[in-house]
Amino acid sequence: MFWLKKLLAFVLMPLPLCLALLAAGLLLARSTRRAALGRGLAVAAVVLLLLFSNRLVSTRLLQPLESRYPAVPELSADRPVPAELAGCQVVAVLGGGNSDMAGLSATSQLSTSALARIVEAVRILRVLPGARLVVSGPGEPGHPTHASILAAAAESLGVSASRITLIESARDTEEESHAVAAIAGGRRTALVTSAWHMPRAAHLFAKAGVAFVACPADFVARDDGRFSLSGLGWDSESLMRSTMAVHERIGLLWLWLRGA
Repeated sequence: MFWLKKLLAFVLMPLPLCLALLAAGLLLARSTRRAALGRGLAVAAVVLLLLFSNRLVSTRLLQPLESRYPAVPELSADRPVPAELAGCQVVAVLGGGNSDMAGLSATSQLSTSALARIVEAVRILRVLPGARLVVSGPGEPGHPTHASILAAAAESLGVSASRITLIESARDTEEESHAVAAIAGGRRTALVTSAWHMPRAAHLFAKAGVAFVACPADFVARDDGRFSLSGLGWDSESLMRSTMAVHERIGLLWLWLRGA
């Protein structure tokens, strides 16, 4: 079921879907009986790819997910810690991917999302001196786990290794939620993940019984509300944002179909 879910999610992502529609359309266009259908599929593929790659469209697709939970405000020694956050005894960081290149520091190996998540966790830990850091993520056989890279990055940012617990076998957010629930043992937990991933993570962590405070990081659909012509353009970053939005909505739909 795990790998079937991954396969379906990949096929339904914007770029593979558009390429599949385009290929099917070009093949059908060579048929005399289904040429019209083929041309329609090809046009649909191009239009969809243009929409998914548009800055305005991709931002509007992702913003509703990122705005569901507010960001943790600026924290400093002369300001009181928000009451809800002050009660957290665990700070859990969900996995976000990394490379495995020799000679690179742990922070340089982390993906953009993972780096943003661990930086946010360290920022929170600095005002919660008694809290424990939990990092998650498996690895390929013979390679360091993602959790170990996150832990090394946290240490390089000043977190003591004695404060860090690793989850190295959880393969997805649902498995992470159960692993964190077992470690937290009912203690309030600051849940750190990308803002666009937080709605789905929140569903799963609530179902697992974790008493959590949502601490979103890695906001990628930031919009100050001002109109500019550059916001109407197309680029690969917009396609990436659309992919995130589609992926998360498929995940939420899967949870809804399962009654979660």
